[in-house]
Amino acid sequence: MNKSTSTDQMFKRGKEMNSEQSLSIRAAWLAYVGGHTQEQIAERLGLSRIKAQRLIALATQSGLVKFFVEGVPAECMALEEQLTKVFALKRCVVVPNMQDDVDSESVGVIPSLAVAAARHLTRVLESGEVRTVGVGHGRTLAAIVEKLPAANRQNTRFVSLLGSLTRRSAANPFDVIAKLAERTGGECYFMPVPFLADSHADAQVLRAQRGVQHVLALVRECQLCVVGVGELGLGTQLLRTQSVTDDELTTLREAGAVGELAGCFVAADGRPVQCEMNERAVGATLDDLRGRDVLAVAGGQGKADAISAVLKTGVITELIVDEATAQTCLRNEQALKQLRAPVRSTGGRKVP
Repeated sequence: MNKSTSTDQMFKRGKEMNSEQSLSIRAAWLAYVGGHTQEQIAERLGLSRIKAQRLIALATQSGLVKFFVEGVPAECMALEEQLTKVFALKRCVVVPNMQDDVDSESVGVIPSLAVAAARHLTRVLESGEVRTVGVGHGRTLAAIVEKLPAANRQNTRFVSLLGSLTRRSAANPFDVIAKLAERTGGECYFMPVPFLADSHADAQVLRAQRGVQHVLALVRECQLCVVGVGELGLGTQLLRTQSVTDDELTTLREAGAVGELAGCFVAADGRPVQCEMNERAVGATLDDLRGRDVLAVAGGQGKADAISAVLKTGVITELIVDEATAQTCLRNEQALKQLRAPVRSTGGRKVP
């Protein structure tokens, strides 16, 4: 056997090992996060049940499965690199799809997003480098708290980024903060004012409250902020269940809004829309969030446009998203890039 043949075989063997590990990680996600049976995993991955069982065992024996599943499949890693480059992120985590029929809404992907975000937040808090954490609102953030292991973090402060009183919400921002404090033993600070005031004048009065000013001062001390992403597509339920009425949603869409970040409604290019709704939000502004680590946790293909818009604000430094939504965001950006490509004329014909 010559040297070239030996090298080729070693390369092939290494590639097969990487593929095997990637499959074992994907199987572990499906088993321990997605709650699938070995038979379902085998069918999903196109393997025998014995092979699926062996892959799950391999992930466990390799130390990849602890309280969380360590690592992501190779395909997700490739998406992470692309998203990091396209949106100038410091860090990105793409979690595997948990089902073949990917839900366009975010509900179906919340469990896997919550596990990945809880793993990240746990590591950050264990490092001791972050003592003040800002927290946004939404069902995904509430789910993250449920996945956090109980720990003693008495020196950690959790601060609400926006008004904690909503018209009707299953994921009240104050509840998220309170649960975080309960899980970690840390201190919690919330704004006892509405997420959206009735008018710009009312919002100014509320922001001037001494208690609100104190919390906003703490927001500016946050080393890390964890936020969700609101989307304004037809049929959306998230913002409606919090503080935005149907009429207000219509007004926002007419103004060009496609996404929401910490109470700020933005257009597809990431710029805040010219709309009274943006003047009525009570809480941290986008400028308050700039200059610190801001982790966005969001998913569901119906949110792809909103996520892309929020990423273009330049505020987000880290992202946790699901595999299908990551693919949609990248496809949309590629299509947009092609539309913007310069066109030259040749012999009466326009060609790119």
